[in-house]
Amino acid sequence: MSADQDNQDLIKRVTEATVKAVSARDNVSVAFAPGAHGLSHTEEGSQARLPTPTRKLNPGELKILRGEADAAALRLRYHDPKVFNRQRPGSAHSSDLFDAAEQARVEALGSRFLAGVADNLDGFHEDRCRQKCYHLAMQREQSQIADAVGLLLREKLTGQPLPPSAAPLMEFWRPWLEDKAGARINELKRCLHDQEEFGDSIRHILEELDMPADSEGEGESEENSPSDDQEEELEQDHEDGAEDEEGAESEEGESEDTETETYDSEDAEDMEDMLDMQQSEDDPSDSLQGRPMQPDFPDGDVDTYRAFSFEWDEVIGAEELCEPEELTRLRLQLDQQLTNMEGVVARLANRLQRRLMAQQQRWWEFDLDEGVLDAGRLSRVVTNPLHPLSYKVEKEANFRDTVVTLLIDNSGSMRGRPISVAAMCADIISRTLERCAVKVEVLGFTTRAWKGGQCRERWVNEGKPANPGRLNDLRHIIYKSADAPWRRARKNLGLMLREGLLKENIDGEALLWAYNRLIGRPEQRRILMVISDGAPVDDATLSVNPGNYLEGHLRDVIKFIETRTPIEVTAIGIGHDVTRYYRRAVTINDAEELGGTMMQNLTELFDEKANQPKGVMVH
Repeated sequence: MSADQDNQDLIKRVTEATVKAVSARDNVSVAFAPGAHGLSHTEEGSQARLPTPTRKLNPGELKILRGEADAAALRLRYHDPKVFNRQRPGSAHSSDLFDAAEQARVEALGSRFLAGVADNLDGFHEDRCRQKCYHLAMQREQSQIADAVGLLLREKLTGQPLPPSAAPLMEFWRPWLEDKAGARINELKRCLHDQEEFGDSIRHILEELDMPADSEGEGESEENSPSDDQEEELEQDHEDGAEDEEGAESEEGESEDTETETYDSEDAEDMEDMLDMQQSEDDPSDSLQGRPMQPDFPDGDVDTYRAFSFEWDEVIGAEELCEPEELTRLRLQLDQQLTNMEGVVARLANRLQRRLMAQQQRWWEFDLDEGVLDAGRLSRVVTNPLHPLSYKVEKEANFRDTVVTLLIDNSGSMRGRPISVAAMCADIISRTLERCAVKVEVLGFTTRAWKGGQCRERWVNEGKPANPGRLNDLRHIIYKSADAPWRRARKNLGLMLREGLLKENIDGEALLWAYNRLIGRPEQRRILMVISDGAPVDDATLSVNPGNYLEGHLRDVIKFIETRTPIEVTAIGIGHDVTRYYRRAVTINDAEELGGTMMQNLTELFDEKANQPKGVMVH
């Protein structure tokens, strides 16, 4: 065993021992997985999920890991789930704020007596704020209020200064929060040791912040939450009810659906092998790789948005960004994570597959002059030789002539659980839709460097002219092209888990790139699903251009695609309100909800009622 491996194992053992000591619990275990975080409880005890430490962990990364471990341990020591769930508000934003306040309380209790814990938490929160790009905050947003309250409470309850990266965000939030609820916030110190009284005070603060704090007692205690088996039974009952409403299918169709329930069956693999053999080696999308990207900007946007240079932009296949051995390792890592999630998402995927397969019945147009000979009507020719032969043609199901593009935000704020869940969902959806003859494309967008690359260097060398436009080098990644079978591209999806891949996000140009790929497709129906966790951010660009430069361009691009093209756009925001950008959008607060939300959105899009013409589109 190498020295790095020994060091990694030592860090794991010490971290687990520390969690047990700080939490004052012996029945606590620690599980390490890439990007994992959170707590789970069973009858046997509790488990803290922490990110896997790298083999060469620098002091800064070690401090962050210790801070996350300490935060989980303090939650276990000072937090009562029953009291919390009894007091927790019903609305999403209020619940998030309530949870952030409770976390600030338990961390304050631990930081008062343990100086090392306080130092670790400082490093953890600084990293968390930087990942969320709070050092670039330009305005108050509803999605940030929970974090803002949590940071303010941490400062008030511990006396510790704010993380440096949080300072720009708090400049916008502090005056408003202190004006609204400053008096009550200052009184929280006296009830720090009483969780129930503290929770009541937070609910009063919610009222003063004009946030709904009703639906008291909606949260169930963890002891009364349904077991996994019960959830499966409820899910099955729901599916059965949905199938009854949709109408009974033929026995033959039911048997076919049953056979498709298991993703890894031998028959499915054989079918995919055949598809892979039939797939042409000449991928139409390959011709786009390696070219400088010069998007087709909507009319009127050329003067308001531009890039200083397109020279170093790249469109690249995932397999070109790392060695085959590393790509294999990352895919194995993704497979390991899939074992924990696939059972939940697979049921939703199977429901979508059954719905599509139910629409896959053959429809024929009869009495034609050419096509397939209609054997059922040959008797007319026998009885009357002068009667012409009758032909028939199979009518293609509408949903088959469809292509779906998944455009995934590969920015640094997606690091950890969000990007892992996005990769897993992309994998499952690709497999599901491919079996239903629906083509799927998986794309990612990021930049080649932090805070500007070679483009910015050229700008500096040319004397820093005013209003330069975009100053970073784009990197747009093709994980799976629409014409490539899943089996050929499956390894590529693991690349999303690679350390160092995720950097900045320039959403507007990414949407234009995805649009240009989709608009050239032969399919009649084209769907673009965008997955993002924040507004477009690029330090280099925003530092020398107006604060809304990237966001304004994104709005223009979305408006163009939604109103002037036949492409259907839907968006999912992870902890970020994307409904202010997109007409069809949903915001989720936890990455774990992503799989179910994606399946629900696709099911609605493929629903026959939802697929009715909505008016004339001009292109």
